[in-house]
Formats: sequence, structure tokens, C-alpha cells
Amino acid sequence: MSLEGRKALVTGGAAGIGAAIARGLAEKGAHVVVADLDGDAAEKLASEINGSAWAVDLLDTTPLETLRLDCDVLVNNAGIQKVAPIEEFDPEAFRRIQRLMVEAPFLLVRAALPHMYETGWGRVVNLSSAHGLRASAFKSAYVTAKHALEGLSKVTALEGAPHGVTSNCINPGYVRTALVEAQIKDQAATHGIPESEVLEKVMLTEMAIKRLVEPREVASLACWLASDDAAMVTGASYTMDGGWSAR
Repeated sequence: MSLEGRKALVTGGAAGIGAAIARGLAEKGAHVVVADLDGDAAEKLASEINGSAWAVDLLDTTPLETLRLDCDVLVNNAGIQKVAPIEEFDPEAFRRIQRLMVEAPFLLVRAALPHMYETGWGRVVNLSSAHGLRASAFKSAYVTAKHALEGLSKVTALEGAPHGVTSNCINPGYVRTALVEAQIKDQAATHGIPESEVLEKVMLTEMAIKRLVEPREVASLACWLASDDAAMVTGASYTMDGGWSAR
């Protein structure tokens, strides 16, 4: 599973799942570009793993339209969340989530494919979610974005196949990250329950294994999908949701 000589780009790479994936890819020998809105955090992690940092606001998509990337592995991980009923959901917040989690991945894939096609090898790993396959109330923007990412991933798989490029989704349940922890207050208010009950009564209710997914577990799967061992895996969606989608 060596990635020696490969260059990887991980968005939202300075913390949480992205940081775990960046570290994992670096351990496999890849030169990792840590792309994050927090430039200082990206620089810090990049220095730890002998990689590079890219301070970038992926909500500003216009510059991405002319971007060209020379990465061999592209990990679309950056994401945000908002929890609210549809009738109360701020339209601009809905648009922001689509821009960051659908439009930006499309533009990054578009920027990376020419290099991958030229070299005859490439891996696109999209961090989807159990919400890319299932819906939950009060998450209209996030569920919409993740379902769209699933479609983009499959089209990339079909177009990339003749060129040695694979594209797959990872679909975790709730992962132990700051993004999930930040939801607890909103979920408590929306469901009318104490914050202490959110994990048990909201987040883990559909998961047969009653715990959060660890970032390192997601990173392990991402590293495998980026390797030569996964050359015949494309257009797939790999659940890591403790049995949520088995229902």
C-alpha cells in the first residue's frame, strides 16, 4: 500500500477526519498538501508530516475555475453543517453548503483530472456520509449536498476508468470531530432535549454499534482506496456507520 512518489491533496485537512487522512497518506509515503481555511493550522500539520500547506477558502469558487492541480490523490473532505427545519433554514446557509460540498469538489476534480489522465493513474476519495445514502430530519442542506457528491463521484468513476483513475465515497456515521461536537447544541434545541441526551437519542439511535466513528478508522479506509490494492474499486460507496444503513 505504498504511496511513495505520489502527491495527495486533502481539503479540510488541518483537523478532524482530514488531518487523520493527511497523516495516514504521509505515513504511506505520499507528499501531502494540507488544504484548509485555517492557514496556520495547515502549516503546522504540514510541517509535522513533511508536506505542504495551502491556505484556501473553498467557498470562493471563482478562482477554482482556472485551477490546475498536479496531485495523484484528491481527497474531498471539507464540510460544514447547519441543523434547522426546512421552513426555518436560511437560504444563504443552504447555498453555502452546496458551494463548499458540491461545487468546490466538482471544480477540484475538474482541476485534477488532466494530470491524472496524463499519468494514467489517479485516486479521488470523497468524504460522503451515511447521509449520502440516508436522510435525517433538519439537515436538508447537508443531506442534499452529500447525495449530490455521491452522484459526482460515480460520474467521475465512469469517466476516469479508461484513464486509470478511480473515484469512491466513504460514508461514515457520526465521527468524533469538532464538527459533530458543534452540532450537539443545535440538535438539543431542535429536538427539545438536553445536550447530554443528544448522542444517545439522536446521533447514535440508528447505529447498531453505539459509539462514534474514530477519525483514524476513516483514514485507514481512505489510505486503502488511494492505494494500488484498490485499483478495481471505483464508483463505490463504503459505509462505516456501525450498521446504520443496514436498517
